[in-house]
Amino acid sequence: MSSGDVRAGLPDDGARMRTFVDEVFGAFKRPEQRRWAQVYLWTLIHLSGGRTPRRAARANSLPPAAARGLHRFINASPWDWVPVRRRLAGLVAARTAPQAWTVAELIIPKRGEHSAGVHRRMDAVTGRAVNCQRALGLFLASGAGSYPVDWSLVLPGVWDSDRERRRRARIPGTEAGRTAADHVLRYAAEVAAQPRIPRLPWVLDLTGCDDAAGVLAGLARLRADVVCEVAPDQRVLAGRHTPVVTTVSALMQVPRSRQTHVVLRQGAPGGIRAVPVPAHSVAVGLAHPGNDVAGARPYRVLQRPDPDGRQPARYWLTTLADHRVEEVLQLARGHTAALSAVTVLGRRFGALDFEGRSFPGWHHHMTMASAAYVYQCLFGARDAATAPTEPAGAPSEVLTGAGNRHETAE
Repeated sequence: MSSGDVRAGLPDDGARMRTFVDEVFGAFKRPEQRRWAQVYLWTLIHLSGGRTPRRAARANSLPPAAARGLHRFINASPWDWVPVRRRLAGLVAARTAPQAWTVAELIIPKRGEHSAGVHRRMDAVTGRAVNCQRALGLFLASGAGSYPVDWSLVLPGVWDSDRERRRRARIPGTEAGRTAADHVLRYAAEVAAQPRIPRLPWVLDLTGCDDAAGVLAGLARLRADVVCEVAPDQRVLAGRHTPVVTTVSALMQVPRSRQTHVVLRQGAPGGIRAVPVPAHSVAVGLAHPGNDVAGARPYRVLQRPDPDGRQPARYWLTTLADHRVEEVLQLARGHTAALSAVTVLGRRFGALDFEGRSFPGWHHHMTMASAAYVYQCLFGARDAATAPTEPAGAPSEVLTGAGNRHETAE
């Protein structure tokens, strides 16, 4: 059964989807691949429940050949996801007013031990060990929305040394020994190397990062501006003439060294409340041994106390010294929007539904899930991909999504 026959059996989304597929998947040399991409895209957008090739065929009364074709397109077809994602990023940049790059984590619960990168890790929300894959998504933040344009699968150390598991999961040799921090810096380096992709600030939550200073140093080497939330014990260099090492929380406890800005926020219905945001009056450096570039770069420290005094204060380091505090905090909300997008991707666009085991298959599926999200946000029903509102202080360490998923051999 051809992809054209399958596509003819689906309700038509009109010229917009065909134009979108031609633009994003234009790197595909064979029209047959683009047709299968449109069928898979339609399935991710319109199917409810587990979005798998078999369920798609059953839901639309398609013959078994359709399920096999979709399975081959995701798991066996050797198409390169990199140019597709670059086209997707270019489309988002052209259709929106992007303000920042940000990265969000996706935890994918799994059963079994053969899916690429699967491992046991502690769920920071429940305190329980979960069997899962850990992914990092790259998002373009624009206003109140964030759009996924790239993905990385973080492989734990056990996957570096187990050659047989790597062979079965078809993991390339280049994917070894990379930490989450390495993936973030790879994203930044690739963005910097692409002239058609906008150079924007990087908005990151580094509060749970094992090497926050290393990430900041790497971004400094790329001359990238940053708005990064950091842990209270993040070390910085303070003092103009004889800098001393201190932490951001200790620094902001000295009254004479800070200036308090007032930011207006929506309060009770119809009301406005003033939120104090202290900022350090003098730029600080980054305490990162052996890195003169990062150490010499000036950072501004912002503190946001909890309005109710029930939660610890939050801290940001930013290089945007010429921006108003309100503007910096507006950029920081791009990461919150990315967290909401991750939740929607899992619940409504199949990001948690991939049943295969292979590394290429997972990347193909996540590319399609991202394309489905972007299409529905920018071209589909306006409310179909609206992300739920997350509180500004929502935890970002682990997003578990739905229940466990089964593996299927490929």
